[in-house]
Amino acid sequence: SAFRGNRCWAPSPAASKLRSALRRPSPRLPEWLRKSAVDFPALHDLKVELRARKLHTVCEEAGCPNMGECWARGVATIMILGDTCTRRCRFCAVKTGLPRVLDLDEPRRVAESLRGTDLKHLVITSVDRDDLDDGGAAHYAACVRAIRELNPDTAVEALTPDFRGDKACVETVVDSGLQVFAQNLETVERLTHVVRDRRAGYRQTLDVLAHAKRHRPDVITKTSLMLGLGETDSEIRQALDDLAAHQVDIVTFGQYLRPTPNHLAVERFVSPDEFARYRDIGLALGFMEVVSGPLVRSSYRADRVFEQNNVGLGEAGT
Repeated sequence: SAFRGNRCWAPSPAASKLRSALRRPSPRLPEWLRKSAVDFPALHDLKVELRARKLHTVCEEAGCPNMGECWARGVATIMILGDTCTRRCRFCAVKTGLPRVLDLDEPRRVAESLRGTDLKHLVITSVDRDDLDDGGAAHYAACVRAIRELNPDTAVEALTPDFRGDKACVETVVDSGLQVFAQNLETVERLTHVVRDRRAGYRQTLDVLAHAKRHRPDVITKTSLMLGLGETDSEIRQALDDLAAHQVDIVTFGQYLRPTPNHLAVERFVSPDEFARYRDIGLALGFMEVVSGPLVRSSYRADRVFEQNNVGLGEAGT
């Protein structure tokens, strides 16, 4: 305990656990998480074009180990709404603070930068923008519409903030012409307030995903969870049950990797066999697809859902 003024103060159990998790060193990286970087010269033009228009892929900035593979398949993830987040999740290395004024020309620049490229599937994600009345929903919609207008052969997936649970904001994005609407659960219910910003919520994310599906049943809904943060097997199964009950179509599981020593430590490294088992459990529950593996990230092999389920651009979100 410690003294604050004349009163004896002791940190809450949750605060003590969080402090301990931040101080603890992560275990040594296992062999199955070491992946050689691959460079595909054929995609150099895409990098140059995006940078010339002041656009950056999350793939590059996050140092994603799957970047070469995804780009070769024509899949990329870009970040809109700036580079400063209004939330402070304890797993994420994106800088936080007060974002800049919204760039209203961004939808046009995004769409034009993609014209003439070989991208088949584009994932749009963003920082949280709690400073905006609609959380950036209208901006998301403008980006999707501009992309679809100039790049009709590119499927669009929006990995969005939770918009503070505002259903009207969810509808704005879902009605924009996209094929996939995603909002990440990130972790199991018990760990949500340790891992995510206090303004996020396990049930809030489930409600956002469920409303997107109710509003536009033809749009595919998707979420992602990180493993290795201290969750139990039963908690993972409960999360899958909850997602199935909320009619989510696709779930991805990947290994949490600590971005810096100031972030939550890795509690354990989940084996490839365990990831395979969770995929089997999810498929048995009826999900359209479960992508599960140590190096899986939200947009990994995003295009394959369309291929394996015979979904075309005209069959979702149009």
